[in-house]
Amino acid sequence: MTMIQPEAEMLWGHPKGLYVLFFTELWERFSFYGMRALLIFYLTRHFLYSGEQSGLLYGAYLALVFLSPMIGGYLADRWLGQRKAVLFGGLVIASGHITLGLEDVLGTSAQAIFWIGLSLIVVGTGFLKANISALVGKLYAAHDPRRDSAYTLFYMGINLGGAIGPVICGVLGETLGWGYGFGAAAIGMIAGVIVFARGKRHLLGGGEAPDPAALAQPVFGLKREWLIYASTIPLTLLSWVLLISPKLTGTLLAVGGILVGLLLVWIALARLEGEERRKLLYALALIVIQPVFWGLYEQSGSSLSLFIDHHVNRMIFGHEVPASVFQALPPFFVCLIALPFAALWLRLAKADRMPTPISSFAFGIIMVGGGFVLMALAQWVPADQKVPLAFIFLLFLCHAIGEMCLSPVGLSAMSRFAPRHMLSFLMGTWFLATAAGNFSAGVIASVIEAMGGGADGGDRAIILDAYLRIGLVAAAIGALVLVLNVGAQRLLQSRTA
Repeated sequence: MTMIQPEAEMLWGHPKGLYVLFFTELWERFSFYGMRALLIFYLTRHFLYSGEQSGLLYGAYLALVFLSPMIGGYLADRWLGQRKAVLFGGLVIASGHITLGLEDVLGTSAQAIFWIGLSLIVVGTGFLKANISALVGKLYAAHDPRRDSAYTLFYMGINLGGAIGPVICGVLGETLGWGYGFGAAAIGMIAGVIVFARGKRHLLGGGEAPDPAALAQPVFGLKREWLIYASTIPLTLLSWVLLISPKLTGTLLAVGGILVGLLLVWIALARLEGEERRKLLYALALIVIQPVFWGLYEQSGSSLSLFIDHHVNRMIFGHEVPASVFQALPPFFVCLIALPFAALWLRLAKADRMPTPISSFAFGIIMVGGGFVLMALAQWVPADQKVPLAFIFLLFLCHAIGEMCLSPVGLSAMSRFAPRHMLSFLMGTWFLATAAGNFSAGVIASVIEAMGGGADGGDRAIILDAYLRIGLVAAAIGALVLVLNVGAQRLLQSRTA
């Protein structure tokens, strides 16, 4: 169904609902990236985990954060609706950040409180993440040329929050105390919930429960809606078990990814026809490619953060900047280039010269690999000197360009290619692949720390050599995808002719 937007509901060429979702996601990402900036240091300094252990735990947490939207997306599609899922998810995330702050403020060494807090964030993100992205798509018709531009602007909101969060939470956490950083993250999420609740009318009825009667139906003497909310308890306990068992998490990701992929192939071949089938298979190809990108990109919060802490000259205007603050650089660069990219997509669309999503993905992978290759040039810096900040800026700028070529394009493609009844599920599958990429990021970080890490930062040359190797491999994969895509396009054109 195409939404008809009243003139009063438009602002700067887009529905006002887009800006409600923009600011909601901004505050949610503020809380997420703010806490994430502290996580690797909290594990290594507060709980005294090794860099190798911390890398695996970090990867397991991020994997679960991006895996949980599979469940939240299904519950929203089937019963809850995207709007209620986002609102409830925000409240659960805020409670998780508050719990993290309590672990530090109470002065207790009981790690159980910490794991409960992380688990609540995982579950809350499951309800919020895929569904808020799906709500953006519901504001536009399927072939509306503003769709890619809208997702690029929405992605700017993500990265604006991601740029501010590490600065505020990182400085508070590393200077005043961990509880202050986690508390600031909680305040950010509460602000996002308020923005979303007050902006309900601008969504124009999008994302409501598909069957309100079924949602209100009693199940075991309790309304189905409240039963869904109560599922937070067992899901939190399950997340706790998986967080402290990274290898189990990796196994479940591998098995789950294969099963979901086979399910989507079966749906495409057995239940869909024509254009719908081709679109779903194309979306699946994009989903399969993207973990390569995130496996390298997410080194920013793990091995790169530890590298910056020990081996990089962090002095700016006579003051040493906390290492966690530098996690603000990738989203900061994305904010700088988001508007030019949005304008570029519109111009290319009008000229009918838009690159295919797979071509855009390939270039993104090449850029993230190229960033690590540039970083490896720091091998030339004398061993008795710390690495200049210029290398970090160049690396994160390359990663930001790569991210703009992959993530917003992918989100837009999922909403455009998904069959109507599978929108949130396919969006959840997108985040399942992102989860796989994030878990692989933790594995890569763990291997790098095992090879060259240590309490004092380890061997800089070994770490930089590892960055060179993974950068070259990623660039080669991106180039191969680009070549295969060009070949496939030419074959398709020749067959059509």
